[in-house]
Amino acid sequence: MIFFYFLVWRSFDFLIIFFSQKIIPYLGFFPYSDQLPRFNLPTWISALANFDGLHYISIARDGYAQYEQAFFPFYPLLIKFLSPLFSNNQLLTGLIISNVSFFLGLIVFYKYLRLILSDSIRFNPILSIIFLIAFPTSFFFGAVYTEGLFFLLLVSTLYFLKKEKYLFVVIFAFLASLTRLVGVFLIIPIAFHFIGLSFPRRRESKRSWIPASEGMTLMATLLGLVSYCLYLWQTTGDPFFFFSAQPAFGASRSTHLITFFQVYWRYFKIFFTAAHDFKYFVAIIEFSFFSFVLFILVLDLFKNFGIKNLKFEIKNFDLLGLNLFSLVNLIFPTLTGTFLSIPRFSLMSLSFFIYLTQIKNVFIKYIIVGIFLILHILLLGYFSQGYFVS
Repeated sequence: MIFFYFLVWRSFDFLIIFFSQKIIPYLGFFPYSDQLPRFNLPTWISALANFDGLHYISIARDGYAQYEQAFFPFYPLLIKFLSPLFSNNQLLTGLIISNVSFFLGLIVFYKYLRLILSDSIRFNPILSIIFLIAFPTSFFFGAVYTEGLFFLLLVSTLYFLKKEKYLFVVIFAFLASLTRLVGVFLIIPIAFHFIGLSFPRRRESKRSWIPASEGMTLMATLLGLVSYCLYLWQTTGDPFFFFSAQPAFGASRSTHLITFFQVYWRYFKIFFTAAHDFKYFVAIIEFSFFSFVLFILVLDLFKNFGIKNLKFEIKNFDLLGLNLFSLVNLIFPTLTGTFLSIPRFSLMSLSFFIYLTQIKNVFIKYIIVGIFLILHILLLGYFSQGYFVS
């Protein structure tokens, strides 16, 4: 069944790209865009490497160029080492890695949901997968981006954590933080899992909430980031060059921390003063996505708390940990002063999709999926034609 939904999603996206090329004028104003034809793939396939995808390919082929250290290394390393299997076609290799990773990730995600919500009779894990693949920016899972790979590493960490197979947790958490910066925040669901295990026994003994062995598992989330920082320190002299390099990409990002309340104010000024062009449309999308996902995650946060026998309690430590990770995943990128790419970053806020699945009103679910699909068609159509959408 998972393969069927994956196949529908993959076919649907290729059809959108194919017809968009006949309707939407090509823009293609992004670095390395002139290199797409050299990979000898149909344009409705190579379009999935637009924008950041070509940076990952460049890193895999030639190593880091100036400021490309903003992109974490595990994904381009995989492309580099696996591309000989695919005629040294880095674009094709990246697509295969992303799509295979996403498919495997969907299987693991389905199993994880059945584990974590096994006591919920009304919960259908397939609905979470439908919400996920219908989401307006889910096409990034199958593009030459880190989304597909990181999704697999994220859900694998969560799944093996719930199964209490901590060696696998260490491996996947390490690779996740070597793939994207937000991977380091997997320390949150890992910590809440261990706290949840210890909590019932806390009243009976003076046992530490997080013993040494569990502390080592927690540290795994930092190892990938630390490894990359050491590499940057050795090669650039700045261990945090992945952050320092952000402004070089002209994305209006700041290296000074800015609260999302300030970002809201910045976007309100955009809505009242900026010209009504394509960038204005993207700003509305970014603002709307952040607000909607944040609203759902806050609702989900309160859902994880309750009062029993006049005492405050946490209903599910694993779901609470995942919710807090989802919130950090959403809010952390805004600290650079923009909602840029939030529609894409929202994909890893998995609590958002779980909450939507639990909505009782079926009509509301249909409405949400319908809106998702309309926006999915629009955003993928423009992205494939070289317009920046996230």
